[in-house]
Amino acid sequence: MTDVTVVGSGPNGLVAAVVAARAGLSVRVLEAAPTIGGGLRTAELTLPGFRHDVCSTVHPAGLASPVFRKLGLLDRVDWVVPEVSYAHPLGGGRAGIAWRDLDRTADGLEADGAAWRSLLAPLLARSRGVVDFTGSQLLRVPHDPVAALKFGLRALEQGTAAWNTRFVGDVAPALFSGVVAHAAGGMPSLASAGAGLLIAMHGHGVGWGLPIGGSQTIADALADELRSRGGEIVTDAPVASLAEVTGSRAVLLDTSPELLFTAELPGRYARALRRYRYGSGVAKVDFALSGPVPWRNAEVRLAPTVHLGGSRAEIAAAENAVARGYQPGIAGGGGAEHPYVLVAQPTVADPSRAPAGQHVLWAYTHVPAGSTLDPTELVTAEVERFAPGFRDVVLASAASSAAELGRYNANYVGGDIYSGALTMAQLLKRPVVSPKPWRTPVEGVYLCSSATPPGPAVHGMNGWFAAKLALRERFGLH
Repeated sequence: MTDVTVVGSGPNGLVAAVVAARAGLSVRVLEAAPTIGGGLRTAELTLPGFRHDVCSTVHPAGLASPVFRKLGLLDRVDWVVPEVSYAHPLGGGRAGIAWRDLDRTADGLEADGAAWRSLLAPLLARSRGVVDFTGSQLLRVPHDPVAALKFGLRALEQGTAAWNTRFVGDVAPALFSGVVAHAAGGMPSLASAGAGLLIAMHGHGVGWGLPIGGSQTIADALADELRSRGGEIVTDAPVASLAEVTGSRAVLLDTSPELLFTAELPGRYARALRRYRYGSGVAKVDFALSGPVPWRNAEVRLAPTVHLGGSRAEIAAAENAVARGYQPGIAGGGGAEHPYVLVAQPTVADPSRAPAGQHVLWAYTHVPAGSTLDPTELVTAEVERFAPGFRDVVLASAASSAAELGRYNANYVGGDIYSGALTMAQLLKRPVVSPKPWRTPVEGVYLCSSATPPGPAVHGMNGWFAAKLALRERFGLH
């Protein structure tokens, strides 16, 4: 009998498996897809030689992850940390550029430079405390209360109607809003502001790292560690019911909470789980390019991550329209003329992902859950808005609607890549309110996916907490 079965080979599932294997337990990972990785897969989606990340490319939380550090993953994967963390073009060739150097960023924001510095410098000075506070469940006493207070006050400012009191121009608020919109929710919002503050802080700290060769290398490094300790990974092994994984003393689910409904749940837990809500979807398009994107602003060409959508007001209009079930950028789009588009152009930092002189680019836009929209034209038009001539460098493209992403990965319910809406309520109940939310009422079954604290991002913390809890409770190991 296998000691531990892990369902799902995303970053949290693989971290949980490695933690169990390091404790001397026998471990088996079951993965529904033909390849491991979940959101870390890399594949040739357009043309031969063009390697695209199927989901995540840039990892703001990766280099800051205490778990990745403890597991030696930062040394086993080759990372590149760009000089520019992210960029946000605006009309007339202007752009906000978030350099890794905070002072250089502030200098470029002119009248709002001091405001940008005062927003992020105090967090950067206590970054370990901020990571600790945001890197677990909120229902606990933080190790660094000062860091938690500084973070909370800034989230309160940027997550409420007070969010425009800090800035006098339009570049700095747009630059920050582009980061906040990663959280895919209405704006302003406390939860979205908190997420934006965390990853913006990382942009001026450890940096927004990219693994050379693609995100698959992170999954492969974790898999190599697992196998070196006797662990087993079985692909093409979908699990449709918990009844299929009853032969282990502990089962860890790197899945959405939906799989739990295949077991008999206590009424109170089942009711709480039914109240769990998924967020808006994403629709994604990958491009193979003959050359670099012809951004009007030359400094944008240095940024592996680019946020499109225009001003803070335009981005907020787009995100709020999606939250109400409308599609920005089309007729009847809820009053939003332009969509928010998150662009990753990794080959500006890692040329190995495309043939010499050529580039890969992927972009997604937020859409209502379950949308069948093909985003190719919508995304292309928004890139063209800030990079005229973009169409001329496109060699091929491949698109996925939110509905298709949901079918590709069962964790992406309705195309929600975060396995649950990012709201304050759901940061407290992820997926239920509990001092140990990774434990389920099903004997020996633990949830370790992004639907648990501390939520989404490639950092492995969810898997770490769930595995450590299972080791204590099921095996008496600490």
